[in-house]
Amino acid sequence: MEFIVSSTGLFSRLQAISRVINSKNSLPILDSFLFVINDGTLSITASDSETTLTTQIEVNESNGNGQFAVTSKTILDALKEIPEQPLKFELKDNMELLIQYQNGKYNLMGQNADEYPQAPALGDDAVQVNLSSQVALSGINHTHFATADDELRPVMNGIYFDIYTEYVTLVASDGHKLVRYKLYNVKGDEKAAFILPKKPAALLKNLLAKEAGEIKISFDDRNATFEMPNHRMICRLIEGRYPNYNSVIPQNNPFKITIDRAAMLSALRRVSVFSSQSSSLIKLRMANNELLISAQDIDFSTSAEEKLACNYEGNPMSIGFKATFLMDILSNINGQEVIIEVSDPSRAGVLVPAEQNEAEELLMLLMPMMLND
Repeated sequence: MEFIVSSTGLFSRLQAISRVINSKNSLPILDSFLFVINDGTLSITASDSETTLTTQIEVNESNGNGQFAVTSKTILDALKEIPEQPLKFELKDNMELLIQYQNGKYNLMGQNADEYPQAPALGDDAVQVNLSSQVALSGINHTHFATADDELRPVMNGIYFDIYTEYVTLVASDGHKLVRYKLYNVKGDEKAAFILPKKPAALLKNLLAKEAGEIKISFDDRNATFEMPNHRMICRLIEGRYPNYNSVIPQNNPFKITIDRAAMLSALRRVSVFSSQSSSLIKLRMANNELLISAQDIDFSTSAEEKLACNYEGNPMSIGFKATFLMDILSNINGQEVIIEVSDPSRAGVLVPAEQNEAEELLMLLMPMMLND
């Protein structure tokens, strides 16, 4: 079996799907890429047994169909330094693989492809949702940072896709912060939901940045498939019931402050340097169109404060937050201005962009920290 393929085209596809491969695998074959050549199309697969990524690339010419596996690190390192040119792959009967390029050749041993695990098939009851790759990328970008690493509550370790016939909501929370991202231009045929684990979500984020066009999501109780123009991902879902996220979002927040997002983020980065290393507590005091951000570390006798102009006309009020979480949230909100809504120092603060696109509604929530004064 022989085929000829572009070196840079092949390398970019291998690099994109290689992120799924674990550094240590239970099955040795999972250290490898699976190559399948069929009717002039080369399919390449990488997997960690729970998530499988497949990509396709047209070959310049091919002689026969076949399949083999080859160690991922070896072929990635070998192709990395080859500039754009045709590569000729030749697989012999003894699984010896010969790769020829302009001024040289590589000899390596392929592996029997029959040992490579098959990706699971979806059940007949699979639900399907279509959305644009850019909308999907925006949804994952806005929510992925808020997912948890919680062994006791595994349902929190992923992004919750809550699908309705009028809209789709993406939710992520680690118990301290919560993101709810409603997409009104994406609709499901029926009420359904699934929890996408953290690792496949990160892989999807990287792939979607390279994609354009529609993405088709199909899922059943155990697995989900994401079909993109150039890639296909199938992954195991997190099983379990996601908490009622709407019930924790405070509805009546009388204290509202509108402030420049970038200015507040910069001020937090400066002031948080002087916060307690153990708690990372910063205090926000709102009064008369002014926000005072302050922090102190009693152990080291250091403190800092900074005043920012804002739009606030309520009674003076103070609330404490963990600086790192608040900076995470502000970094993941788009737009020039942000609205912070609070009701009292013991209840969660709600952050939303001052201007929202009609097709989407982004809301972020952050639990407060107790102030000492």
